[in-house]
Amino acid sequence: MLSEASLDGVLFAPIVVYALAALPITLLLRALMWRIGFMRLVWHLALFEVALYLSVLSLLVLLA
Repeated sequence: MLSEASLDGVLFAPIVVYALAALPITLLLRALMWRIGFMRLVWHLALFEVALYLSVLSLLVLLA
């Protein structure tokens, strides 16, 4: 588990660090899914992308 992150004396909660780490992972997974054609099967694209981001964020929190 991470502790607080300090940036110029400002402390950030660990969830901020996890959220920033989940963003590039989600973008990579999203690009991969577009490339293989999976995203054409998704009914509500925006809802799926939010769910994907939250899933990646949850996995990062659980595994760290």
